[in-house]
Amino acid sequence: MSDSIRIGTRGSALAMAQTGFIAEKVAKASGLPVELVPIVTHGDHSTESLASLGGTGVFASALREALLAGQCDLLVHSFKDLPTADYPGLTVAAVPKRADARDAFCGRDGQTLETLPAGARIGTGAPRRSAQLRLARPELEVIDIRGNVDTRLGRVVEGDLDAVVLAAAGLGRLGRIDAASELFELSRWPTAPAQGALAIEALSDHSAELESVLRSIDHGPSRMAALAERAVLASLQAGCSAPVGASAVLDGEMLFLSATVYADDGQRSLTSSHALVVEGSPAERASLPAELGSRVAKELLDNGAAELTTFGGTA
Repeated sequence: MSDSIRIGTRGSALAMAQTGFIAEKVAKASGLPVELVPIVTHGDHSTESLASLGGTGVFASALREALLAGQCDLLVHSFKDLPTADYPGLTVAAVPKRADARDAFCGRDGQTLETLPAGARIGTGAPRRSAQLRLARPELEVIDIRGNVDTRLGRVVEGDLDAVVLAAAGLGRLGRIDAASELFELSRWPTAPAQGALAIEALSDHSAELESVLRSIDHGPSRMAALAERAVLASLQAGCSAPVGASAVLDGEMLFLSATVYADDGQRSLTSSHALVVEGSPAERASLPAELGSRVAKELLDNGAAELTTFGGTA
């Protein structure tokens, strides 16, 4: 390991905030100075919807190329934005303790989803959230939007939209959680697989010294839950933007996972829930999230999930 550690990140305010949080942990664990390396991705300057771009995985490609080219030593991603397929030469080396996985409803004048009048306009860029909104309140108008957190909240303040739905974790990292008028409970409103979790990516052959640093900030329960949720997407061969919500939790020695697939129009949904005992050797325990996610996905497919939506290709 050199005399400093460079961490690649997108240049958005949210990406810089969450990478700065990780940089502090890396600096403390390593005793070395840490440099943030902003990298522009195609998703950052495109005005197309996330769905048309192929999902949030569009943000990862430029970052990964920079890591492989030696421009940085680590990457920090929102774990939900990473495609589920392995990337040659790279590995998710740490998953820090997960932040709030819930979605936040940000309504004008403190309005909640229930109190909004019929015909109100709600903005979101996520097909999952669009489907959930249409399922919960079909008489509302769901508007596809892009832009950073401040831009989206600004459209509510200006009156262009009556509300937006955002990730609570992102609002929290930006110090904007006070903009939320309601937080949706995961039991009725599952969020994107691994929402609220960060993934620290490194070269597969990274040094033992760097491995020691990363191991010190890895949070086993968060990693296991996030991987189980993402395994549902992988087993469904679903893209990152597919209308799929998932929620997993490690409670003692039990790993619980529930996932829901939504019809694009919000008319129907299917849910599957399973649990596994976390036991065995380290290798056996490490394989359990994939096993559990596969079990949940199989039940969803057996019950007709593929008839509800187009999953959008392998994530």
